[in-house]
Amino acid sequence: MAFWAYYSLGVPNRTKPPMTIPDTMRAVAIDKPGGPEVLVNVIEPVPQIDDNEVLIKVATAGVNRPDILQRQGLYPLPADASHLPGLEIAGEVVAAGSSVSQWSVGDTVMALTHGGGYAEYCRVHESHCLAVPAKLSLIEAAAIPETFFTVWYNVFMRCRLKKGETFLVHGGSSGIGTTAIQLARAHGCKVITTAGSNEKCRFCEELGADKAINYRTQDWQRAVRDTTDGRGVDVLLDMVAGPYMQKNMDSMALEGRYAIIAFLQGPTAELNMRVVLGRRLTITGSTLRPQSIEEKSLIAKQVENNVLPLLESGEVGPIIDSTFSMNDVAAAHELMESSRHKGKLVLVIGQS
Repeated sequence: MAFWAYYSLGVPNRTKPPMTIPDTMRAVAIDKPGGPEVLVNVIEPVPQIDDNEVLIKVATAGVNRPDILQRQGLYPLPADASHLPGLEIAGEVVAAGSSVSQWSVGDTVMALTHGGGYAEYCRVHESHCLAVPAKLSLIEAAAIPETFFTVWYNVFMRCRLKKGETFLVHGGSSGIGTTAIQLARAHGCKVITTAGSNEKCRFCEELGADKAINYRTQDWQRAVRDTTDGRGVDVLLDMVAGPYMQKNMDSMALEGRYAIIAFLQGPTAELNMRVVLGRRLTITGSTLRPQSIEEKSLIAKQVENNVLPLLESGEVGPIIDSTFSMNDVAAAHELMESSRHKGKLVLVIGQS
């Protein structure tokens, strides 16, 4: 049995012929908390959409660190979230709720999801979708929402990075790092980053970093101090935390802003907070998924206004390391956990 996805629901300019949507779909689920081997291909019901949601036939889906944490049982899901992993997708709108005004059946979009991206169909709030720039493939488009939303929100909205300031991001060769380097560079900032090999450091500098520091062979804190003539950095984006936290605070300039978005080396540390008072530092942090529909909509609008023009011009863009089929999703997770990749990992949905 199938139902028809061509509705007269107040969305103008629907010119495509009727499109059938199956009752079920292929998806990747988490069998139980554990390693990559617990990712299993399953058959699930196609999601039902609310009035303000669209149903997207997923072409591609980004792989992100929160997917790893969810698989490990370390990322509690919001009560209303999909149990399936996958936080960013690209594909075609195949159905729209009665209140949807921004999108029509047949539109190609990239979207921030509330989970469920590792599947052939995914429901998304209409305001969390963006048009795919003409220059980008659907593989590239799937690598944008989670990463670019996260960087724009934390670095530019919360930490207010501006032209002429100095910016430090750890993990410069990661999806977040490559995005942050490009966006900071595009806004006229001096960019410093850390990475785990000389090859990755060269990659980061080719991408636009002014200084890339091999944290395995160099004292990165001293290198930051030397690079800034002892002044420190204005804004710092941290995914490491743990033992980095004190070093990060000690590396900040007067009125510096420090954003924490992950805890790859743990969420706790013993800290001397005198530097916070002495340099008048601001420490902030956030995760994207638990935020309200309204807050995510605001971030999406900011990205649309400030980032899409840069993507359309080619001044910035997603860096793709590898693509994987749904059947090879465990290999994608293994590669991400190894940190051997440079840039983003993307699932191509519907291919074996």
